Amino acid sequence: MNAFQQKTRIVIADDHPVVRAGLRALIDSQDDMQVVGEAGDASIALTRVRELKPDIVLLDLSMAGGGGLRAQQTIAAAEPGAKVVFLSMHSDPAFVRTAIAAGAAGYVTKKTAHTELLNALRTVRRGKRYLDPAVSEGLLPPLSHGKAILSSREQQTLRLLAAGHTNQEIARRLFVSVKTVETYRARIMEKLETRSRAEMVRYALHAGLLGRDVD
Repeated sequence: MNAFQQKTRIVIADDHPVVRAGLRALIDSQDDMQVVGEAGDASIALTRVRELKPDIVLLDLSMAGGGGLRAQQTIAAAEPGAKVVFLSMHSDPAFVRTAIAAGAAGYVTKKTAHTELLNALRTVRRGKRYLDPAVSEGLLPPLSHGKAILSSREQQTLRLLAAGHTNQEIARRLFVSVKTVETYRARIMEKLETRSRAEMVRYALHAGLLGRDVD
């Protein structure tokens, strides 16, 4: 990390002390981020956010004391600059859509947190939305435009593009080359009659992928 760059400041809000301890150890082991506070319920989480003004709040969706969704709305009103990343045991697309519609910047399942969380935090810090691949796959219904139907690979590529991933990140996730991703992207644009990434993202949003506009 550049010496002049500040670490990403994170507050962890989860009602399980063991979970918080594990998350803190993982995050604090990174050079570019640090845990500045913890909370075991929604009320304490709000207090910590007001006091510490973190960059990101890692929030348990099912947290005691008001629940994660209600806590997110309260935190957003109190400290608009703090972005919320939900950590949840739920992978049902309905939970994900609700969380994103409520204003979350990211959604990671506890099952995959050990592999996805750090990427999620960095992606959100860059101003993009992050969805755990374990849940985002189910958000995109079969897509068609006129008589053109997207293949499963094209749907996966569109889903990842809409979630804010770069061509390089998509290539790694799909185990293909960057050139192959570019080919999928070109086919998507041709089939959907779009001319830019922004138009592809808007199409995915219209199909119900994310539920609200993305940056």
